[in-house]
Amino acid sequence: MVLCGAIAGVVVAAAFFPGVALSGLMAKESLEQFDQLPAELHVDDGPQVSFVYAADGTTRIAAMYDENRRNVPLHDISPHMLEAILAAEDRNFYEHNGVDVRGIARAFVANTAADQVTQGASTVTQQFVRLSLTYFSEDLQDVVDATEETNGRKLREARYAIAVEQQLTKEEILNGYLNLAYFGEGAYGIFAASQVYFDKRPAELEIDEAAFLAGLVQAPSQFSPSEGGLAAATERRNWVLDQMVDTGAITRAEAAEGKRVELDLEPERQPNMCVGVAINHWGFFCDYFYRWWLEQETFGATRWEREQRLRSGGFHVVTTLDVDTQEAAKEHVEEQLATGDEHALMVAAVEPGTGKIRAMSTNRNFAIDDPQNPQNGPHTNPQARDEGVRGSYPNTTNPLISGGGDIDGYQGGSTFKLFTQIAALEQGLPLSTNIDSPTQITTNFYAEPGTSAACGDRWCPVNYPDQEPGNYNMWTAFGQSINTYYVQLVDRVGADNAVDVAKRLGIKFRASGTEENPQDAQYASPGRSSSWGPFTLGVSATTPLDLANAYATVSAEGVHCEPIPVEEIRTQYGESLDVADPDCERVLDEDVALAAIDTGRCVTGAGSELGGCSSGSGTARQAHDTVGKPVWGKTGTSDGVRAYSTVLSTKQLVVAGQLTDPDWAQTNQQMETELVRNAVMRILRDGTADHDSEDWDVPDDRELVRGSSVTIPNVSCQSVSQAESRLADAGFATRVAGGRVDSSCPAGSVAGTSPSGETSPGDTITIQISNGSGAGNGGPGNGNGGPGNGNGNGGPGNGNGPPGDNGDNDDDADLGGNTDPGDGGD
Repeated sequence: MVLCGAIAGVVVAAAFFPGVALSGLMAKESLEQFDQLPAELHVDDGPQVSFVYAADGTTRIAAMYDENRRNVPLHDISPHMLEAILAAEDRNFYEHNGVDVRGIARAFVANTAADQVTQGASTVTQQFVRLSLTYFSEDLQDVVDATEETNGRKLREARYAIAVEQQLTKEEILNGYLNLAYFGEGAYGIFAASQVYFDKRPAELEIDEAAFLAGLVQAPSQFSPSEGGLAAATERRNWVLDQMVDTGAITRAEAAEGKRVELDLEPERQPNMCVGVAINHWGFFCDYFYRWWLEQETFGATRWEREQRLRSGGFHVVTTLDVDTQEAAKEHVEEQLATGDEHALMVAAVEPGTGKIRAMSTNRNFAIDDPQNPQNGPHTNPQARDEGVRGSYPNTTNPLISGGGDIDGYQGGSTFKLFTQIAALEQGLPLSTNIDSPTQITTNFYAEPGTSAACGDRWCPVNYPDQEPGNYNMWTAFGQSINTYYVQLVDRVGADNAVDVAKRLGIKFRASGTEENPQDAQYASPGRSSSWGPFTLGVSATTPLDLANAYATVSAEGVHCEPIPVEEIRTQYGESLDVADPDCERVLDEDVALAAIDTGRCVTGAGSELGGCSSGSGTARQAHDTVGKPVWGKTGTSDGVRAYSTVLSTKQLVVAGQLTDPDWAQTNQQMETELVRNAVMRILRDGTADHDSEDWDVPDDRELVRGSSVTIPNVSCQSVSQAESRLADAGFATRVAGGRVDSSCPAGSVAGTSPSGETSPGDTITIQISNGSGAGNGGPGNGNGGPGNGNGNGGPGNGNGPPGDNGDNDDDADLGGNTDPGDGGD
C-alpha cells in the first residue's frame, strides 16, 4: 500500500505539474508525507433536499435545500448511467485499487507532450474522496485543501482513495459518487440531475440521456446547454457515446442512434423555499411552516442550526394543508376581493381538537416585489407614500395571516367579547344574566380626556346605531353584539380575567410598543390588565390564525391545541419524529365551553339550543343556512370599521377572516363587512362538504344556563339613595341610568329598575329615574306593579307582567301614605 502510494504521489505530481523537474528529494518528501496521512476517510450522505407535501402525502408543496440533492440507491439508477459515467471518468474502475497507475502514466505522457494539463488522472474513487473531504471533513483546512491544485492534495487523494477501497465496495463508492457529483443547473447528484434535465427518475434514463449527464461532471458550466451552448453539449455527449463503444457498454449502432437524438433541453431548476411553491397561494401556509420549524428546538439549538437541518437534512414533511379547503379559501377570497386591491381579505382554517391548520389564504401573491421592476402599488399611509415607500399589494411575503416579524395583527373588534363572556361563566354568572344596556354608558375605566370615547377622564363607549337599548342576557347580547352589555360585564368579572381567558385560548399579544407608547403586550401584562376595559371590545391586535385557534379551543369543548402545520415528519432514513404530534391541554371546563357555543348560535341565525334566542337573528344570520350544519361564531367591527372580522365554526373546522389595510392600521376607509362574512361562510361550507353533520352537546350544569333566581326588591318611587341601599342589602350592584323616563313617581325619585322581578344573584341592577310625567296616582309597578302612592289608588305597572306583589308596610310607610298596593301592570 505504501509503495503504491509513493508511486502514485510522485507520478501524480509529474502528471499535473509537467514543467517542474522532480528531484530525489521531492520524491522522498512525497513518500514521507504520504506515509503520515490518515488511512481512513469519513464518508456520509451529502446535504439532502427536504420535500414538503400537502396533507394527502403526495401533493408536493415545496422543496427546501442548500443543494438540490436526493440520494438514490444504485439499483434505482439506470445501468446506462453507470456505464456512461465509468466510460467517461474511469474505465478501469473495477480493476484498480483506488489509484489508476496506468491512467496516471497516460495523463503524464499527454500532458508532457502538450506542455500543459490536458488530461486528468483522478479515478472515480479519488473524485469521491475529494467530494467527501469537501462535505464531511470536520477540519476546515481539509475542506480548503481538497480544492487546491497542489502536490499535497494529490497525495491525500491517493492515500484516502486506497483506504476507501478497503472501507467500501466498488458499488458503494460508485453510488456515493453519483449522489455527490455536481451536474450543473443547481443539480447535485444523479436524482436531481435526472429531474432538472429530463424530468424523470434516474432509473428511466435512456442511453443518450445518460451519456449527456455523464459528460457534464467534468465541467458542468462548459458543457451545459444553457451556459456552454448546445453545440458544446452535443459534442461532449457524442464523445461519451464513443467512449461507451470503446468499453463495450453499447454497440456502434446504439451510439449512432443516440447521436441522432437532437439536444433540445430546457433545464428547469428545482424551485426552492416558499417563494417557489408549486401553486403560489400555498406560499403563505408554506411560510408559516418554515417559521414554525425555526422555533422547534428539536431541530437544533439555534435558528441557524434549525434552518440548516431543514435545507440539508432530506426530510419528508407531510403538512396539514388540505388542498380542497385551501382551494376553496383562495376561490372565495378572490371572489369577494381580487388580488391587487390595497385592502387585504385574510382567512385561516383550523381543525378543533388538533390545532391542525387546514388553509391560509389572502388576496395577495406570495412573492417578493422586484425592486428593479416594482409592481406593488403606492403605500396607503400618506407619510410612507410621500417617502416613496410602496405598499404590500399585490406582492408580499409578510406573514399577514399568522403574524410575526413586524406584523402584529389587526383589531379583532367584538370577536373578543367571547373572552369576557367565558370569564363571566367561569365566575358562575349564568347565560341568563340580565343587564340593562343603554345606548351609551359611563364606565369606571380611565380614558384620555379629549379622545372620542371619553367623558371627561372616563371611558364612555356606545352601541352601534342599529342596536336598541334595553335589557339583554348573554344570548341576546352576543347575538346582537351589544357593546354596553359587555362593558358592564367586564367591569363585573374583571378585565384581567377576560385577558387571561384570551391567553389560554391562544391569543398572542405581539404589539409591545414602548414605555411612552404602550401597546397590547404591556396592557395585557399582569398587574396592568385589570384596567384594560376596552379589551372586551377588541381593541387588541390579532390575526385570522389566532382567532381561528382561539375559537377552535371552544369548539373542542375547552381543549386548546397549539396551531400546528405538520402531520408527519420523517428523516431521510425513514424515521418518524414525534415533533408532529399535536400539543393539547384542557384550558376550559367543558360545560363553560358548551354554554359559550350556545350563545354563538345566536349570531349565526341558528337559534339557541337552550332557548335563549330565536332563529333567524344575529349579526351573521345567513351562516346557518349557508353552511348547512350546526354552526356558531361571532363577528367583530373595529372603531370606524377600519377592520372587520368573522369567525365561524362547525365541530370539525373553524374559519376566521379579517378585512383591513395591513399597511396602515389607522386607515380612514371603512371596510365592506359583507365581504368577510360571505367568504368565511362559503369557505366553511366547502371545507366541510365531506364532513358529517355533527352537533355539540348542551351543558350538564343547568345552573350555568339559568342560574338560581332571586327577587329584586321593589324600589319604585323611593329616593335614589334609598334604592341603592336596599338593592345593595339584597346583594346587587347598582348603576343609575342617564336621563329620565316617564313615570307617575315624583320627579327625581326612582321610576323602576332594569331588570325587575327576578334575576340572577349578583346581577347589576340599573336604577331608572322618574321625570314625574306618568299617568295615574300610583307609582309604576316596574313590570310587576308598584305600590300605591299614599292615597290608596295604585297606579298602573310600567311594563308587561303579572300584577304587582303587595308592597310591604314599612316601605309604603316611607312613602308617607297608606299601605294599599298598586294594581299590576299588564
